[in-house]
Amino acid sequence: MDFMKLLKSLEELLYELVSWLVFYPITMWRSIVRPLEMMRYADTELADKPEDQYEDTLSPPLFLLITLMISQGVAGALPSIYDAATAVRALGSGSNLLIARGVIFGIFPLCMAVALLRSRKVLITRDSLRPPFFSQCYVAAPFAFVLGLGFDFLSMPGHEGVLAGLITIAVATIWYAQAQIRWFMRDVHMGGMRAAATFVIVFLLATIAALVAAVLITFEAKSIAPGAV
Repeated sequence: MDFMKLLKSLEELLYELVSWLVFYPITMWRSIVRPLEMMRYADTELADKPEDQYEDTLSPPLFLLITLMISQGVAGALPSIYDAATAVRALGSGSNLLIARGVIFGIFPLCMAVALLRSRKVLITRDSLRPPFFSQCYVAAPFAFVLGLGFDFLSMPGHEGVLAGLITIAVATIWYAQAQIRWFMRDVHMGGMRAAATFVIVFLLATIAALVAAVLITFEAKSIAPGAV
């Protein structure tokens, strides 16, 4: 009986993993082309029963994690002045590096979600924070991937990818900015100037927080690495 349950679990796991090949591209395309629609979709899906949520897409946090995993693989495949294996060794494994990247890039949807709730004067609780955080993951994923790709270009040997890296980073930031400004205008009914100012402030705070988190994670990894003093 236990063996049959194990087979059933493996069957469900296999189907879930293979289904990502279909639903991940769909989710990415919709998030890039219709970011506001996807954020609204995330809000409405949380009202459904858990088994009925995100039937034709990936759930937002899972989508962000898979995107970061792909970004991590792309970074390892491109030539770089940095040794990608160093970060893996420092954190103990590739999965730990993925979790660290998830925490760092998860700060952006978190900060945007908190800003929305504060603008609405809504008490920040686990329940109230979940819908805007989930919706923000849909736009954070493409932003994180393209931004990471830009930095990968910048780190190529011989400054070969400097121009491509700067253009890629600019494209990622502009796309992310327009999506967030429109989101603030729609959900909080802000004017264009106020929405833009809100985005700039929150984006700068999120960037600083992400950099601090990255430094702390790096410092902690070095302190517990084998041979550390």
